[in-house]
Amino acid sequence: VGYEYGYSLADPNTLTMWEAQFGDFSNGAQVFFDQFISSAERKWLRMSGLVVLLPHGYEGQGPEHSSARLERFLQMCAEDNWQVCNLTTPANYFHALRRQIHRDFRKPLIIMTPKSLLRHKLATSSLDDMSTKSSFHRILWDDAETPGREGKVKLVKDNKVRRVVLCSGKVYYDLFEAREESGEDDVYLLRVEQFYPVPRKSLIQELKRFPQAEIVWCQEEPRNMGGWTFIRDELEWCANQAGMQHTRPSYAGRPPSAATATGLLSKHKAEQDALISTALGKDPVDDNIVAS
Repeated sequence: VGYEYGYSLADPNTLTMWEAQFGDFSNGAQVFFDQFISSAERKWLRMSGLVVLLPHGYEGQGPEHSSARLERFLQMCAEDNWQVCNLTTPANYFHALRRQIHRDFRKPLIIMTPKSLLRHKLATSSLDDMSTKSSFHRILWDDAETPGREGKVKLVKDNKVRRVVLCSGKVYYDLFEAREESGEDDVYLLRVEQFYPVPRKSLIQELKRFPQAEIVWCQEEPRNMGGWTFIRDELEWCANQAGMQHTRPSYAGRPPSAATATGLLSKHKAEQDALISTALGKDPVDDNIVAS
């Protein structure tokens, strides 16, 4: 990654990309992220358009091949130093890469890249989504209200929505498929495609639609990892600005863990089923329960 970072400085008009074999392996490059990529513009006024692709997603492959340590990159976010994304559609991936070169400035781009989305039947985009009239979306709407992508579930009116489940990355498709099976028509799924810079304006605009709904943040990562600790205060602020009745987000995900993931496939599946059930269920999410 040091070579690619240097290349991006020498030739800013080239789309320079570095991909870790597994996102976990970025921990060996931590010095470059801390010392150079996250802070060079602030320290030395050196811009870089480097794209960092980090495979990240809980797919049952164990603690060495599940997490790119999203939380560490989010912890270093400040002063518009870089962009951190967890994308769910080919179109958004295309636009995220395109804007790296199309802009008249350069910022590093960190992307979490779940391998399962390479072949997921729902992770598709039309050519219209990449045409001249399209653009990058920091927030993506529920596919249930997108023509051509809707499933069996027909959502209730916005003011009747019971719960807005915000999430990022591939867990969205797990939630969507589970909702198709359960038939929950009063749960709206809202995707955060870009963590940083935080899309506050877009979040407020979307949350205004659901004045009576409670807010739940759903993630695959353990509670002490992933996006929860970064996004929860932002969500509460946005909910207040949107005038929602329930402004404090609740958590649906794995309990705190020292390791990034379990090594047992059976436990992985049980944990995944539990967090999906919690996010979509009728019962209020008990945010006081932080460990199992």
